[in-house]
Amino acid sequence: MNCLTRTCVILATILSVMLNGYARAQSTEKPVRGKDLVYVPAIDEGLCVQSLFQSNMVLQREKPITIWGSADAGETVTVTFDGKEQSATAAADRSWKVTFHALPASDQPRAMVIKGKRKTITLDNLLIGEVWVCAGQSNMEFPMSRTDNGDLELASANFKNIRLLTIPQGVSQTPTKSFARLEEWSDWDSSHYRKGFWDVCSPKTVVEFSGIGYTFARRLHMATQIPIGMIDISRGGTCVETWMPIEGLRALDNADIKKLLGEWDTKVKGWDPKKDLEQRVAQFRQRQKDGKVPADAKEPAEPGPGPEADMNRPGNCYGGMFGPIMGLQVRGAIWHQGYNNAFTDSTRCGETYQQTLTLMIEAWRRGFDNPNLTFGIIAQETDQEPQTLDNFLSGITDNGCLIREAHYNTFAALRKAGDKNIGFAASDDMRRAWYHPQIKIPVGERIARWALATQYGVNIRWLPPTVKEMKVDGNKIIVTLDTEASAYNSGPIYGFGIAGSDKKFYPAQANYLVNEKKNTIRSVIVLTSPFVAEPVAYRYGWHRNPMGNLKISSCELPLPISRSDNWSMNDLYEAYTGKKTASETEINRTERAALNRALEAADRQRRFKEAGAYVEEHQADKGN
Repeated sequence: MNCLTRTCVILATILSVMLNGYARAQSTEKPVRGKDLVYVPAIDEGLCVQSLFQSNMVLQREKPITIWGSADAGETVTVTFDGKEQSATAAADRSWKVTFHALPASDQPRAMVIKGKRKTITLDNLLIGEVWVCAGQSNMEFPMSRTDNGDLELASANFKNIRLLTIPQGVSQTPTKSFARLEEWSDWDSSHYRKGFWDVCSPKTVVEFSGIGYTFARRLHMATQIPIGMIDISRGGTCVETWMPIEGLRALDNADIKKLLGEWDTKVKGWDPKKDLEQRVAQFRQRQKDGKVPADAKEPAEPGPGPEADMNRPGNCYGGMFGPIMGLQVRGAIWHQGYNNAFTDSTRCGETYQQTLTLMIEAWRRGFDNPNLTFGIIAQETDQEPQTLDNFLSGITDNGCLIREAHYNTFAALRKAGDKNIGFAASDDMRRAWYHPQIKIPVGERIARWALATQYGVNIRWLPPTVKEMKVDGNKIIVTLDTEASAYNSGPIYGFGIAGSDKKFYPAQANYLVNEKKNTIRSVIVLTSPFVAEPVAYRYGWHRNPMGNLKISSCELPLPISRSDNWSMNDLYEAYTGKKTASETEINRTERAALNRALEAADRQRRFKEAGAYVEEHQADKGN
């Protein structure tokens, strides 16, 4: 194929995508390794509609339908939809906007025609239904093709009334107006991902889509038979602060946030593009000298993007990925993020996360112009070696426990304050030692329970069991739940730890209360330990990969992480090492390592004592 012919093919392809708004471009050129291949730019010359509006999309039912885009300044734009017509004149900044009356849900395909002075755009196969957003970091982004039982889901993903859209990665301190449609390169797994297109759900189109997001949409559609549009804006490796408008963070009275913002301001201000290019060239030449780059590779000619374009610069994903969907009418959002916020020395990271996430939810509700926007929180996933009775204490120092607690506390505080549109689902019973546990389908179904029960009137349980009361009774702690819960797989109850005033935890022997009539009360748990004569506090599920197994038997909703103490990591460090941390609000790597060694030693000592007691007991039995 000569250059002229190839150019014509590419231009024709781009024109086709712009007119039809949904078909994947069939360019004869293959995506280039390490680079994005753009099929449709975010904002084109002349008349164009914002990239959210394409063929195959779902428009939110029972809400005004607003469409916007760009045109030449002063150009009249006429939009025809559902037999009605609205016109607008493009402003000096090229923007235009029209609004149609709300419509009920409908799976009958509709067309929309946007006409300007010289150009007409037609959007086909539009449905009216429910639009949801899934957001967070890599465990939300994790594609269906890599989930457990994903092959079965892919084989059966024939849902013509579910539509899927993944927003391309972007960064900006201010909300961006649109997004490109492209093949986006991922350094993580060295492949391209199709982003920016509304797709009809099928075994082919669901392969790269969020496993949790698709499962959530599937359950909603199967139960309601309403068209579902699912928009994925998640991005791996991101912190909660990047999903928040920078102005809100700067107004936050929190020492950890102020420190974080100061560090980023310093990095941005101090970045030297000339020096960066010099370093990149020097590194390239050294790698070339060592034979680690191809012989025909070219030296870097430009500096890197710099810290101002870092995805974790506070505010950058809010502007670059949430920004393009602001103003769209949606039903709600589901959120699964937190892993990166555990990478800190601060022992107040849980409190900071809860404060930030609460403000982020408020900011998103403002961004969607909906103070009652439905918002579901999925708690921190598992990671590291699973907890057993042998290593009971080794994972309690992971800040992931504090982030997981903050997820539940954010939900519980908002709900207690009267927020009827806040939701929660635990995921820490999906036990894997990898920080990307592949068990995503049950998590998507669990958060779908909440949405179906609270938003669509389906009569199913979604609230997890919760601790209603805790009291100390001599050598026992009695924990009362708000509902019955059973040990999963009908075994002993695992996951509780108790401690005395010395703040040293031991695995608790947990049993259901048996009343005077010898009836078993499965909502009351009695905790004891031979090593704690006078307990004062309990914890449940307090581990990065916890062994807690209490669930509501009929629906497998687990008891979330909980505790009755407010002891910090600094307190535990002092309890187990006999020393104080250098800072009252941080625990550095050396101190954390020392605490982990002390916890491992405490586990060994307990096991030795348990073994000795076992031998002594059985020797006595033998003597009898």
